[in-house]
Amino acid sequence: MKTIGFIYPDHAAEDDYPLAQRMLGDAARLSVTHIYGTDLHAVAELLDLGSEERLAEGAAQLAPLSPDAVVWACTSGSFVFGHDGAAEQVGKLAKTSGVPASSTSFAFAHALRALGLKRVAITASYPDDVATLFREFLAAEGVDVLQLASAGIDTAAEVGRLHPDEVAELVTRGDHPEADALLIPDTAMRTIALIEQMEQRIGKPVLTANQVTIWEGLRLAGAPTRAEGIGALFRDGDADAA
Repeated sequence: MKTIGFIYPDHAAEDDYPLAQRMLGDAARLSVTHIYGTDLHAVAELLDLGSEERLAEGAAQLAPLSPDAVVWACTSGSFVFGHDGAAEQVGKLAKTSGVPASSTSFAFAHALRALGLKRVAITASYPDDVATLFREFLAAEGVDVLQLASAGIDTAAEVGRLHPDEVAELVTRGDHPEADALLIPDTAMRTIALIEQMEQRIGKPVLTANQVTIWEGLRLAGAPTRAEGIGALFRDGDADAA
């Protein structure tokens, strides 16, 4: 069985990972470790959170598990570096870990490619200035963002406390009728149990941070990426096209 290591910042919605593990069955082992810093959605703090030193600490914690791939499970702590900086970030993480590596930001881009989609709407929990950086990251990947809705929530802890009904409301508010998919880019938001419901509600694929992060880890490790109950990405995504 393949082992995928996830470096998760602080604590918020990491219980999405054992939930996904149960839904995946024996497809792979999902192992989460934590690094700590501020949970503030602000540029300077996010640059520190995603620094080479902090990610090296996470990689060292995962090393005894001999993971087949490692993923930095943080969207804002990757795209805040810009596209080139985020690529450098995962390149250094791969070198430190000695295995293929990625981040949630690139996981979104690869998931869209796997589904053959380029026109999206985004519902972000972040303040506007941080959310705009995600739009810019996706633009560098050739993704057309038709609408960007930001909830202006300052900390990951606040996001982690959102009720499922509040998450569903964010989805409804953030969709665009011409978008091929809706993106929800915060690993602090619990979404794994809600994806099927959200897709039925808006009639299109919904890609969420923890969902694409797990899928990306499976893809990198060469583990099966098919599963029921975790949305269109796990039903229809072509991992070879990512």
